[in-house]
Amino acid sequence: MNKDNSNNTGFSEDARLKIGTNEVRDATKILNDYKSCKANLEKRIIENDRWWKMQHWGLLKKTNNTDPEPASAWLFNCIANKHADAMDSIPEPCILPREKNDKKSAELLSKIIPVLLEYNDFEQVYSDAWWYKLKTGTACYGIFWNNLKENGLGDIDIRQLDILNMFWESGIKDIQESRNVFTVELVENDVLISRYPFLNGKLTSGGIDVASYIYDDNVDTKSKSAVVDWYYKKNVDGREIVHYCKFVGDDVLYSSENDPQLCYKGFYDHGKYPFVFDVLFADEGTPCGFGYIDIMKDVQMYIDKLNQIILKNALQSGRRRFFISDNSGINEEEFADWSKEFVHTTGPLDDRNIKEINVSQLDGSVMNLLNQKIDELKETSGTRDVSYGGIAKGVTAASAIAALQEAGSKLSRDMIKTSYRAFRHVNYFIIELLRQFYNEPRCFRICGSGISEEFEYFTNEDIKGTTQSMDSLGLSYVKKPIFDISVSSQKSNPFSVTAQNELAKELYNLGFFNPDMAYQAVMCLEMMNFEGKEHILEKIRSNMQIKESLENSIPNPAISQEGDGDDNYLLKAYKETLPGSTILKEARRVRGI
Repeated sequence: MNKDNSNNTGFSEDARLKIGTNEVRDATKILNDYKSCKANLEKRIIENDRWWKMQHWGLLKKTNNTDPEPASAWLFNCIANKHADAMDSIPEPCILPREKNDKKSAELLSKIIPVLLEYNDFEQVYSDAWWYKLKTGTACYGIFWNNLKENGLGDIDIRQLDILNMFWESGIKDIQESRNVFTVELVENDVLISRYPFLNGKLTSGGIDVASYIYDDNVDTKSKSAVVDWYYKKNVDGREIVHYCKFVGDDVLYSSENDPQLCYKGFYDHGKYPFVFDVLFADEGTPCGFGYIDIMKDVQMYIDKLNQIILKNALQSGRRRFFISDNSGINEEEFADWSKEFVHTTGPLDDRNIKEINVSQLDGSVMNLLNQKIDELKETSGTRDVSYGGIAKGVTAASAIAALQEAGSKLSRDMIKTSYRAFRHVNYFIIELLRQFYNEPRCFRICGSGISEEFEYFTNEDIKGTTQSMDSLGLSYVKKPIFDISVSSQKSNPFSVTAQNELAKELYNLGFFNPDMAYQAVMCLEMMNFEGKEHILEKIRSNMQIKESLENSIPNPAISQEGDGDDNYLLKAYKETLPGSTILKEARRVRGI
């Protein structure tokens, strides 16, 4: 939920207020309409959560309550491996300027935004979002301004939101196209009364019904009330602005339209809903998608049903049962008690009076079908053995292992790129919030390489918009710095690091860093594609230029056969074709370069 600018006094019933009881009631009707259109999505999310926790037998039609209900973790393992791939490549932003004058601000933003992400424990937020994305098909980030942070100074608040608690207009693809967006949170009544004393005696447990998961613990909601954050857009002087209202029941806790400072400019200057949706597999007509559970739960169901058949047959085969004739005269209690050494009977005893029940073993086709379903789940999800650590026979080199794993994880890389695009939008929201709210200087500790650290002060003075001119209608034109965001991976995957290191050693062994082979190395690298290529090309070209300048400074033997000892030494070294690095080293020493 967004932390707003509200106070603890509430709003009086003043006719001048644009958002009052009637407007809140109308908003509640819209919210209920949005919720009814979202019922199928909520049902699917709740069912997927039960599949994730391997409690799906409660969703399946039962034929016999005594049958075993095995729940294998093939689907769980697939999702866990996809999550591990995502966490191996946690994104980090690099802010790039559009104009030369903004280069300093971009460099500073590249330093402080990772610190802000760390303040918000973004690694945990990113992890939670990925679990949610893989299960339900959609993760949602909320990027808010929280006035309660930093002892009331306020700061950026980034959180992963539950889709069950969000409501939007049906039929739209982009969340920004919705006329209204609602988020709902259940809050304890005593907490609300402590913050807003005027609510005392007004709170009830009824009102908006929010769908919930099936928890292992009993969650009591009788003492809680639904607090609604309502975002909506309005057009003011041809400009679209976003307003924000917080209410519970019929009572307004805060409204930006009722705030004299914000009624004409909107709650956020960027004019957008502060939400970013990260979709796994896109679906038409909705900002949400579907996830791996939706794709693979049928295969997982048949795997578990085949396991049920196999276990049931094993239990039946392992338990000895008998046919006993009614006139056999056998004491059944003694016969069933294996601790009894003697079983009493009356009358003659033969095979016609008692006979063992033989259970036929399952055909081998059942096991083959089970293995085929397991392979189908692996193929469909793209989690073959090599993707989660299994190594092909005969492959032992680290570079070969890394290459196989990289080739087997292309589906994961595609999903990660989608999350990177969402992360880019998150950073755009961060920059806009910095631009709007960072009026006071803030100090950030920037950790450099090793144990070095530096302290940077940041304010929005250099990134705020400035009025440039007035148009014919008298409207001002505001120019503000625009930044591009490049997202890269932190490369926490040890195999990715190993592959990068192996590539560096291979380039070294091939002589790519030898200045005498600079021309060939440049041509070869220009045809290659790997991360950090431009940096290596820049270094090779720089060394090539230094070598050429030094070669031009060496005496020409056809012109000068005699010279000082140092020049003759350099000439001799050159003639003996010492490595280029040696020439550079000696030239630097002799000529003081």
